[in-house]
Amino acid sequence: MITSYAYQRANKTLVPVDEVSEPREGEFVETATGEKLTPIVAKMSKSLKNVINPDEIIAQFGADTFRLYEMYMGPLDATKPWNTKDTIGCFRFLQRAWRMAVDEQTGELKLAASSNADVEKLLHRTIAKVDNDIPRLAFNTAIAAMIEFVNLATSSGGVTKGQLEKFALILAPFAPHMAEELWSKLGHAKSLSHESFPVADPKMLVDAEVEIPISIQGKVKHKIMVPTGADRATIEAIAMGDAKVKELIAGKTVQKVIVVPGKMVNLVLG
Repeated sequence: MITSYAYQRANKTLVPVDEVSEPREGEFVETATGEKLTPIVAKMSKSLKNVINPDEIIAQFGADTFRLYEMYMGPLDATKPWNTKDTIGCFRFLQRAWRMAVDEQTGELKLAASSNADVEKLLHRTIAKVDNDIPRLAFNTAIAAMIEFVNLATSSGGVTKGQLEKFALILAPFAPHMAEELWSKLGHAKSLSHESFPVADPKMLVDAEVEIPISIQGKVKHKIMVPTGADRATIEAIAMGDAKVKELIAGKTVQKVIVVPGKMVNLVLG
């Protein structure tokens, strides 16, 4: 259920939204009396005048933003309060996604000439995340993954044509109008609804290295990077050869080295 904010007097009675003023950020008062009010979450109702009209949101931010915010509010099976102010975040994400690949002055695509390795890896991880989250109706976490991708791609110089095609396809269930526009700009005559959902490369979902903590006397003091799947001997050698670890144990005797592959290293000192 999508609820909405209402405003409560000190005696617990509620005040219709159109009779409330906000003289300062986060401070609400009854317009007629000046009495301070407490914002609460309540069901949308005509009497409280806290019903949200979708047409007004669409007119201000567009249908894609409206859809996106509904899905980003939280898990689909949870009750969530509507807050129009929060729709701006989804609107800005779509703006960033557009600017990632389209020149706002000319309307032409601005694509990267070559693929950035970090962007490519995160794209495949985003595809896998969205593909896994949609059947679970976990739309909010799928959108969060796409936001992370757009942020990295933007800061890394943009995306290639192939990367943009894949991104448009995973964006389509959430923001279909913008995704179709990107698809058209990429030179496709038919709607992307005729395309298959992209498939993530399994190799891109595995890190070459993992970070593991170094504990000394049971307390985490440092972290190191080790190859994924490294055995105990390799991890111990990397840990004991690390400059920071050497500094931490200088002048002390290491009585025991406990290695849990891929998880942690614990040094017991004498």
